[in-house]
Amino acid sequence: MAAAMSVSAVVPPAAAVARARTLICVPATARAPRDMAAEVAAAAALGADLAELRLDRLAGFAPRRDLPALLAKPRTLPTLVTYRPKWEGGEYEGDDEPRFEALQLAMELGAEYVDIELKVADKFIKFMSGKKPENCKLIVSSHNYDNTPSAEELASLLAQIQATGADIVKIATTATEIVDVSRMFQILVHCQEKQVPIIGLVMNDRGFISRVLCPKFGGYLTFGSLEKGKESAAAQPTAADLINVYNIRQIGPDTKVFGIIGNPVGHSKSPILHNEAFRSVGLHAVYVPFLVDDLAKFLSTYSSPDFAGFSCTIPHKEAAVRCCDEVDPIARDIGAVNTIIRKPDGKLVGYNTDYVGAISAIEDGIRATQPTHSTTSPLAGRLFVVIGAGGAGKALAYGAKEKGARVVIANRTFARAQELGNLIGGPALTLAELENYHPEEGMILANTTAIGMHPNVNETPLSKQALKSYAVVFDAVYTPKETRLLREAAECGATVVSGLEMFIRQAMGQFEHFTGMPAPDSLMRDIVLRKT
Repeated sequence: MAAAMSVSAVVPPAAAVARARTLICVPATARAPRDMAAEVAAAAALGADLAELRLDRLAGFAPRRDLPALLAKPRTLPTLVTYRPKWEGGEYEGDDEPRFEALQLAMELGAEYVDIELKVADKFIKFMSGKKPENCKLIVSSHNYDNTPSAEELASLLAQIQATGADIVKIATTATEIVDVSRMFQILVHCQEKQVPIIGLVMNDRGFISRVLCPKFGGYLTFGSLEKGKESAAAQPTAADLINVYNIRQIGPDTKVFGIIGNPVGHSKSPILHNEAFRSVGLHAVYVPFLVDDLAKFLSTYSSPDFAGFSCTIPHKEAAVRCCDEVDPIARDIGAVNTIIRKPDGKLVGYNTDYVGAISAIEDGIRATQPTHSTTSPLAGRLFVVIGAGGAGKALAYGAKEKGARVVIANRTFARAQELGNLIGGPALTLAELENYHPEEGMILANTTAIGMHPNVNETPLSKQALKSYAVVFDAVYTPKETRLLREAAECGATVVSGLEMFIRQAMGQFEHFTGMPAPDSLMRDIVLRKT
């Protein structure tokens, strides 16, 4: 199998191979058999297709006592029985034979699937001596908790697992960077073409997309936890999110992929917002979080036209300008891109919707609380202090200057503040200097850094004492909805503008670039206010 690096080579034609849809499996991880049975029932109520009984999680597990109860018929869901040893990431610490006996008993009691590790698969099959029931599928699995091997090594591993006589191949690896997942997608497509059932997943946050996008590439099943805190592997989504947020039942070979590129990215509400908006207009697309370290490498790896558009957040907005083939003139002037569209010819086009989203939110916030002149911007002539000199800082500084404000840049690193100050023709300060900066009353403050973002909710870029100089305070951070900066500014009597407003408005601009359709304004606003 070729070791191509780009996913452009592995996206399957829509009608290439007829196949069953990818199943959703919920791991039952309770410590007591009764609680594990309750988890299976809860998984069925969620809409899962099968449940995994993690026998190694049970305290004081006695197979002949507990398995008949766990596998009693009628069952609410088909079951996959796993008894994972410690040497393969599980909790069982005993000898192989008692474990094999328990798995064979599970088969005899009607388990639809049994998982055995590749390292002992031949030994287990010999132990069974041909007694595997026909209606039970044997999954032979390999777990790599260090990395994701090369395409050639994965192909070799696949052949080893197939040689055991496995009904279903399972390969789980670990991502050190998001481009590792592309090699798993290659293996999935290869198996789909050969009609080999395979579970192919990549663990941890950088591998998250493997769990959501596996139906696009032909994965047999994906795992979704019953709820947060009950994951059986790192960065496992909940089954409810797979079904309700990512609409996984509708993902197939021709599904377009959009997403948010950032680091960190797990806090983002964009997947909730865009997926529901896509559904509302009938767009056959999914929107996922991409935890990206190297933007250029990511874009060149996931180069298929099916990876059709991206939101771009901290810290990649400035690098995105260099990575795009074409950049909208305003985005180029700002020096930051927050929206990337892949055209049918493969060219990447960059836009910036931050500046309109943020500036219009601040203007409307002022108009709602302070007397303003109807024909001019309420920012005109005002002293406008921007904290941060990254992509969002550049957008706010550009937008405020366009509206006639006198812009000042403050940043932790003075050289960065000075660079942006020179670009927009305004003075630069350090954050320490900003503490005592009070040239006039009625100033506007806009924080564009991640200071105060979850989980660091007790942080703030400016002291409460210094906030007394400002009439208006905006914070681009929207998780939490009310940051410490906004709370203290309100206590000082300032008009406060939430980052949620900027988020909603810039997202509407992105939606229009992604789809070519008008954004469903009231729906998107309702989603954000309801889900945050």
